[in-house]
Amino acid sequence: MNSRSPIPEQARRSWLDELPERIAALDAAHLRRQRRAVRPLGGAHLDVDGQPMLAFCSNDYLGLAGHTALALAACDAVREYGVGSGASPLVSGHSAANAALEADLAHFTQLPRALYFYSGYATNAGIVPALIGAGDAVFSDALNHACLIDGARLSRADVHRFAHADLAALEGLLAASTARRKLVVTDAVFSMDGDVADVAALLALCERFDALLLLDDSHGFGILGPQGRGVLAEAGLAGRQASPRVLYMASLGKAAGGAGGFVAGSEVLIEWLLQKTRSYIFATAAPALLARAMQAGLDQIERGGALRARLQERIAQLQEGLARVLRGTHWRLGASRTAIQPLLIGANAEALAVMEGLRERGIWVPAIRPPTVPEGTARLRIALSAAHTPADIDRLIGALAELAPATHTHAPKAFA
Repeated sequence: MNSRSPIPEQARRSWLDELPERIAALDAAHLRRQRRAVRPLGGAHLDVDGQPMLAFCSNDYLGLAGHTALALAACDAVREYGVGSGASPLVSGHSAANAALEADLAHFTQLPRALYFYSGYATNAGIVPALIGAGDAVFSDALNHACLIDGARLSRADVHRFAHADLAALEGLLAASTARRKLVVTDAVFSMDGDVADVAALLALCERFDALLLLDDSHGFGILGPQGRGVLAEAGLAGRQASPRVLYMASLGKAAGGAGGFVAGSEVLIEWLLQKTRSYIFATAAPALLARAMQAGLDQIERGGALRARLQERIAQLQEGLARVLRGTHWRLGASRTAIQPLLIGANAEALAVMEGLRERGIWVPAIRPPTVPEGTARLRIALSAAHTPADIDRLIGALAELAPATHTHAPKAFA
C-alpha cells in the first residue's frame, strides 16, 4: 500500500500552465501591451493596422527617418557592401563604412573616439558590465532607462539607486561608498518625463569622489546643444573642456533617423570597451548600409538648425494650447523643454481610455503605464517632431479638449 500523501493539484501543474492566468492578470490591471503594424504615410502620419493616423508616438524628432538623403546613402551602401555585415566587429564585420561613421561620431560629439553598436540598448547593457564588476559600485538615477538598469544588474556591482535628480542624495551615497571603482549612470534627457539632467553638477561630484560618469543622451542627441551636438556641448563640456571622466552614449534610432547606438569618450576608455564589451564583441556588427545612412543623418543634424527651430515652435504651441485645456482638470503637463511632453493622467484605465478616445479621432498617442513609470503616474507620452505642422498640433489640442475631465477628482501623483 502506498502511504505517501497525494500530490496537491497545484504542485502537479507546470509553471507553463500558469501563463494564461498571468496574462489575464495583466489584462485585469490594464497592463497588457499590443503591437501594431505601421506604414509611413508622409510627415507625421502613419497607416496603423490599416487605419490612417496622426502620430505623436515616434522618437523621430527631426523627421529624418524618411529623409531622401538617408535612403539614398543606404541604397548606395547596399550596392557596395551588400545587406549584412557577416560577422562580429572583431572578426570581419567592421566595415570601412562603420569605421568612417565612428570617426564622424567622435568629430560630431567633440570627443576623442567613438564606438558604434548595432543597438542602443545593447550599448548600455554591455558597457556597464565592461566597466565595473563585483565589489564595485554603480549609482543609478531612479528614472533611468531599462538598458542602464539592466547593465547595472548584469555588472554584479553593488547598485545604489538615488531619487530622481537628487544630487544631495547622490553625494551622500558617493561619500559613504568604499568601492574603489565607482560609476554614476544617468539619462541625460529622461525618456518618460523629458527633463534634462544637471550634467555639470553630476560631473563635479564624479570629479570629487573619483567616479566615472556615463550619460545616456539618446533623447537629446541631435536636439540639444549647438548644432544638435547634445547635452555635453550644451553644458560647455565637449571639445577642449571634455573630461576623461565622462562617457557619452546616444541612440541613433531617434533624432538621427536610423538605428544603432554609440559611446564616445577618451581613447583609453573606448579601447577598453572595445576589448571587454560582450554585446560588442560577440554580436554581428551593424551593416554598412546603416552606417552610411547614419553618416547622412549626422550631416542633416549638423545642418538642421531650421528643423530644431521648427520643433521648438511646436513644443511652445502645444504647451500654450494645453495650458488652457488642462485648467480645472486633474491632468497635468510635465515641465519639459524637449520633444517629450508627458501628459500625466494618473490611473491606468483612464490613460487607456484617453488613448482610445484619441485613436477614435485618428490620433495616436501612447499611454505609458507601470512598470515603465511609477504607480499612479500613467500618462500620455506626447512625442513631438519637426515633421508635425501647426495644424497637427491644433488637432491634438482640440481632441484632448473634448476628452478632458471637468473636475479635479482622482488627482495623479506628482512627478518624481
